[in-house]
Amino acid sequence: MFTTFHLNGRLCSSDLIRHIAAEAKTPYTFLITKPDIEWVYRAQERMVQVLQMTRAAMVYADHFQRTDHSEQALEAPVIDYQLGALRDDFDFGAVMLWDTRALREAAARMTADYQYAGLYDLRLKASENASTPFVHIPEYLYYEVEHDNRKSGEKLFDYVDPRNRAVQIEMEQAVTEHLRTIHALITPTDIHPVDIPTKDEYPVTASVIIPCKNRARTIRDAITSALSQQVAAPYSFNVFIVDDNSTDGTQDIIRELVAANQAARQTNPAAPELIYIAQDPTYHAIGGNWNKAIHDPRCGRYAIQLDSDDTYSSPHTVQTFIDKFQEGNYALVIGTYQMTDIDGNILPPGIIDHREWTDHNGMNNALRINGLGAPRAFLTPLLRTIDFPTTKYGEDYAVALRICREYPVGRIYDVVYNCRRWECNSDANCDIPTMNRNNWYKDRIRTWELQARIKS
Repeated sequence: MFTTFHLNGRLCSSDLIRHIAAEAKTPYTFLITKPDIEWVYRAQERMVQVLQMTRAAMVYADHFQRTDHSEQALEAPVIDYQLGALRDDFDFGAVMLWDTRALREAAARMTADYQYAGLYDLRLKASENASTPFVHIPEYLYYEVEHDNRKSGEKLFDYVDPRNRAVQIEMEQAVTEHLRTIHALITPTDIHPVDIPTKDEYPVTASVIIPCKNRARTIRDAITSALSQQVAAPYSFNVFIVDDNSTDGTQDIIRELVAANQAARQTNPAAPELIYIAQDPTYHAIGGNWNKAIHDPRCGRYAIQLDSDDTYSSPHTVQTFIDKFQEGNYALVIGTYQMTDIDGNILPPGIIDHREWTDHNGMNNALRINGLGAPRAFLTPLLRTIDFPTTKYGEDYAVALRICREYPVGRIYDVVYNCRRWECNSDANCDIPTMNRNNWYKDRIRTWELQARIKS
């Protein structure tokens, strides 16, 4: 009834996928990407049963996970597939059961010869034709051994590690062809200048926006970094700190720094102003904090990100962003950052420059990856027409996707930002349910964005 093929991980060649399709002689085909799979009793039969009922191209299931160092089995649920689940690292688990006919049909349409993106290309091709491409079985049907025991925060940036650039190029080629097939490809001719007034008067040229909640350990560094920026006349800037009801002493630090800033401006009125916004007790999250700042009449023409964990890498970051905006009619400018610990020591993989972005295709490849880089700086009048979603995760990604669908994006490839990793980062050591929730939400953002891009 079924045949099993073992793959050495999720990166494999197109030739291997085509070979498997040719060798699969049974109605159903298991593709297994990890060694040491142990089945729950009659789990394979259950997967076949669901595949038959749903007429899906492929089914996948929740499972249990052991590490190299423990026999304890933890629940490892996965998430439902959706239209925007275009990440090449979407987690199906180690076991996929394919309808062999769907496998062969998708493999037959794989015209490119990839060294790494074969499996990714296969599932993109299958999703284009099947009315029900992939079905998630929310039942724990097998055990797998997880050999990568790093914390979630340490894995987060693997996809932009320069050592993986050859892989990224192939994945981009595969998703670009997929978007073309489903009529969702954005071309450079779809990109146009911002058609809203950009020369209106603003109190300052740029505003640094720092949303925060319970960051007593890091907020002083962030604010100090922002206030130490140097810009040349006639440009000017201010700094917004938007606190979302912190309870750990963060507010006391902010008040201290605001008082010191006010005193400094008594003797030097040209010094940048620190503007403190204390949110009301209703729900805001990071997106709501951003919205509060950008709609404030004191916000500048450009709104520049600084997370409350992080710092700028030099006193010239704000000036660098202003200069880039002056070069062209950009709606969004994205910088380059380096990974450091909380003390500023460089951490692997070091510099994250997102050089996979290109002017002709970055707006499409953005649907495949989980972020576009940092820090981000926005044209305020446009941002006020879009707004951030009121959420604490993925809010910046949603806005960046919306902007790059229609408007030009500028890139800065010199390091301007320190992304500081420490134990209290929101993604430092997420459990599986939290990672699933975050990934599901970003897939949902991509789904909505993809629906907006598909041309009838």
